[in-house]
Amino acid sequence: MKVLIAGGAGYIGSTVASACSDAGITPVVLDNLVTGRREFAQGRAFHEGDIADGPLIDRIFAEHPDIEAVVHCAALIVVPDSVADPVGYYRANVAKSLEFAGHLLRNGCTRMIFSSSASIYAAGADLTVDEDSPVDPQSPYARTKAVCEAMFADIAATQPLRVLSLRYFNPIGADPKLRTGLQLRRPSHALGKMIQAQEEGVPFRVTGTGYPTRDGSGIRDYVHVWDLAAAHVAALGAFDDVLPEAGSTAVNLGTGTGTTVRELLDAFNEVVDTSVPSVDAEARPGDNAGAYTRSDRAERLLGWRPRYSLAEGIRHSLEWAAVREDVLGGPA
Repeated sequence: MKVLIAGGAGYIGSTVASACSDAGITPVVLDNLVTGRREFAQGRAFHEGDIADGPLIDRIFAEHPDIEAVVHCAALIVVPDSVADPVGYYRANVAKSLEFAGHLLRNGCTRMIFSSSASIYAAGADLTVDEDSPVDPQSPYARTKAVCEAMFADIAATQPLRVLSLRYFNPIGADPKLRTGLQLRRPSHALGKMIQAQEEGVPFRVTGTGYPTRDGSGIRDYVHVWDLAAAHVAALGAFDDVLPEAGSTAVNLGTGTGTTVRELLDAFNEVVDTSVPSVDAEARPGDNAGAYTRSDRAERLLGWRPRYSLAEGIRHSLEWAAVREDVLGGPA
């Protein structure tokens, strides 16, 4: 089986590509390298360019006529950046995805796995969600994902493109073999900030402390990126069973365990040798209380359940941070 992975030189896309290779699935990588890294595509069929570039997509399918599915991971993903630049985010995540869908239809592609986000949900009073929970995205980034899902559902209702949206919760960790990980030296999410604080010997800033959680900090469902990648492999294998006919559906990918930011710091400090203290700070633009999944749909439809623990995700993130510059050839 051969699969086109759009955004396949980014953090999640490259990890999905590795999981596919390990499972005997041949990845073909497409990435414009705005945030992805060329190093993550080494040894794979790689096409540098944009998902909206019709002639490029046509050439990829001409060179690889045996592509059976597309994994669409190409997107900008930083919430505060989306607040500052909504035009750029809607252009990159929505407008280009619409163009991409048209190019896939023209080339006879009938299967798409779409990287969506659990940030589209309106969490219930207990901060849990399932696939039928109301959608109420709280940032431009989250809205781009909700708009794309609705757009793809409209397309799949009448066109021969079936779409399985995988709604990620909060990825952590790295490829356990350390082939790939977070490409950014200074990522914006909580675990990345903890690693940065440890490296610099400064307190970690808990951004937002007045949320309706057990300790006031935001709550998240931290899922190991290798478990996410394994879910994509499972989804590729189960695709025709999940969507035997035209249409679209969505599946949550999370652990089912809610971890607050303060609890994440406690877990982090149990893994590292030198504990990192914390200070309270104001919430960042676009942040919210968060949520975690209560759904078992991924196990029922895909036969998938997460294997890695929170501590293993933290440990793999630290191991990747230690080798990142060696793998990528310097800071970025």
